[in-house]
Amino acid sequence: MKRRTFIKTTSVSGLACTIPPIFTRFNDPVFTTSELMGKADIDLFGEGINLRKDAYEAFIKMKKAAYSHGFDIKMVSSFRDYYRQLGIWERKYLRFTDEDGLSPLDAIEKIIEYSTIPGTSRHHWGTDIDIIDGYPKSSGDVLVPEKFESGGPYEGLKLWLDENSEKYGFYLVYTKEPKRRGFKYEPWHYSYAPISIPMLSAYRKLNIVHLLREEDFLGCEHFTLGFLKTYIQDNILDINPALL
Repeated sequence: MKRRTFIKTTSVSGLACTIPPIFTRFNDPVFTTSELMGKADIDLFGEGINLRKDAYEAFIKMKKAAYSHGFDIKMVSSFRDYYRQLGIWERKYLRFTDEDGLSPLDAIEKIIEYSTIPGTSRHHWGTDIDIIDGYPKSSGDVLVPEKFESGGPYEGLKLWLDENSEKYGFYLVYTKEPKRRGFKYEPWHYSYAPISIPMLSAYRKLNIVHLLREEDFLGCEHFTLGFLKTYIQDNILDINPALL
């Protein structure tokens, strides 16, 4: 399949994410572009946990507290680098187009219901986690909203997290707010705010379109400037306001 990068003839300077953050209680450390896009080697802590040091320590405290209340927080996913996200994107693109017969545009819309464009994932940062309760038995895909709702195997953990996760710095990212756009509701996805807030602040200052147009992956030839602008506003920035 022939690939090509983003259109280079249109100015994209106005699409940089430069909206000032709401919260300023955290310091604004320097993060490299490679780091923010998941291409840098970063220090990760905890076997099977893989988070930045402070996020790891906070996660362990939350896990111990949940355990004392009868829940076993199990990590399904945490840090994912650019190349792993690229693999996820291209596998889904091929499945939706070649196997399911969707058009490229429909395939892309299907992918971004839950999965990010490589280089734009919060999981690149070592701050975000997808978690379930390890005690209940569950078959099939564990990361579906129904399993966290009334009668689902992870209902109890979700209720506990609603009451306690923020005490440890972890905030739900993609909420059930009906007017929220972008990625669908993910009751399993939490972010360690003391680090992810300044990382998002730094990420917003990048010209994402300019960076992505240098990449080459399946489906990117269908990304118009209008699509990318909407993706940035809806999928990257329309999240839990506490994380902006």
